Amino acid sequence: MKSNLQIISGKYRGKKLVLPDMARPTQNMARGALFNMLLEILDFSKPLKVWDVFAGSGAFGLESISRYNGAQVVFTDNTDSSVQTIKKNLMSINENAVIEKTDAVSCIGKFGKDADLIFIDPPYAEFELGMFFVKKITNIAKPGAILIWEFENNQNMPKINDKWELLKDKNYGRARFLILRKQ
Repeated sequence: MKSNLQIISGKYRGKKLVLPDMARPTQNMARGALFNMLLEILDFSKPLKVWDVFAGSGAFGLESISRYNGAQVVFTDNTDSSVQTIKKNLMSINENAVIEKTDAVSCIGKFGKDADLIFIDPPYAEFELGMFFVKKITNIAKPGAILIWEFENNQNMPKINDKWELLKDKNYGRARFLILRKQ
């Protein structure tokens, strides 16, 4: 699918990204603002391990590869079109990453325990899936892990386990971002 989606900053700045069918990607402006907020939150003393959970086009993980030198990125999505799109987008920047076609909740133990930065953006119509994912990863994520949860801004503030510290709560258009740090 043709789009205006692109990598915002870093070594691949301006690189156009393709979208899978039926995608609702995080828009360039919102993604740029989100990554600017992360500058003051993340520890850059070692390469980051990033998990783009409901990856779609892979824009979040691709932005991480572009911005964070040595970032190790894992993309997961349960649709063939998303997996193929992520592969195309990765080939266009000539980078390697782990891509798995899988249900996000089923691989929390595999990818959640080592991730420094976790981005979850389930379909807006499936808000409960995001809540379930956050609940399941709470006891698996390592202390200091940053979790970014994107959901539609018309949702009420979800109840967050006290093992997570709320660092930011921001709205950008239709999207609401919670940035959480594991205690």
